[in-house]
Amino acid sequence: MKAIDIHAHIPRMPGIPEYGIESGLRRMFRMTDEPDDVLKMVETYRSIDTKAVIFSVDAETETGDLPDPHEYIAKTVQENSDVLIGFASVDPRKGDLAVEELERAVTQLGLCGLKLHPIHQAFFPDDPKFTPLFAKAEELGVPVIMHSGYAAAGANTPGGGGFELAYARPIPGFDSLAARHPELTIIMAHPAWPWIQEQIAVALHKPNVYIDLSGWAPRYIPKELIMEAGGRLRKKVLFGSDYPYISPVKWMEEFAELDIRDEARPLILRDNAAKILGI
Repeated sequence: MKAIDIHAHIPRMPGIPEYGIESGLRRMFRMTDEPDDVLKMVETYRSIDTKAVIFSVDAETETGDLPDPHEYIAKTVQENSDVLIGFASVDPRKGDLAVEELERAVTQLGLCGLKLHPIHQAFFPDDPKFTPLFAKAEELGVPVIMHSGYAAAGANTPGGGGFELAYARPIPGFDSLAARHPELTIIMAHPAWPWIQEQIAVALHKPNVYIDLSGWAPRYIPKELIMEAGGRLRKKVLFGSDYPYISPVKWMEEFAELDIRDEARPLILRDNAAKILGI
């Protein structure tokens, strides 16, 4: 196994409409081809000897979009276990139902992490009302990957589509959450622009907080984050593509051209994620 992509979106289950924000995301990332299906996704990762962590996002309360069933994700992983690892996603605003569904997805379906998106789901990670959900993830011993920083969804539309960026600011949200749940592994998804310095500070200060580099072509990742990824944060930064919006093939090609220490490369591409996932 050459690498682990910690951040990949599973194609929508056949019969479920695409997310309301999908057309805008495809324009933002200049995607002109038809959306990939599961077979194409699996072929992509096998061709580069890379495992991918796949998930969807349940933001039904805020957006009205139907979530992909966890059974669909689990079945897809079971049929392609050589390259796929599955994470759950629950809507925090569903309260006890979200906590129960996370436990079911992990203990009964074999999913091994939780994906959340504070902007799409409209919640602050450090809001005490969501403590039961994070406590359950901590109890189950599964990592939580959460969007941080700017979001493409709603960009350049009136009112940003109603999405508020403040939900995904590293301080206080992620920092306070990590302090309250020291045994919970938290992955801040994406370079958290415009709060890169806050993101770096949280990852340096909290042993249980990591950063994935998904959603950005490597040549555009802020230089201060790349510098830290090759230095003090070399054991805290993870490869992520944000498939299908960014090709993992192209991401790794660009990453190879970055000015970063050689000893940090395998850590970022594979070893740090392998440690978190226990593989």
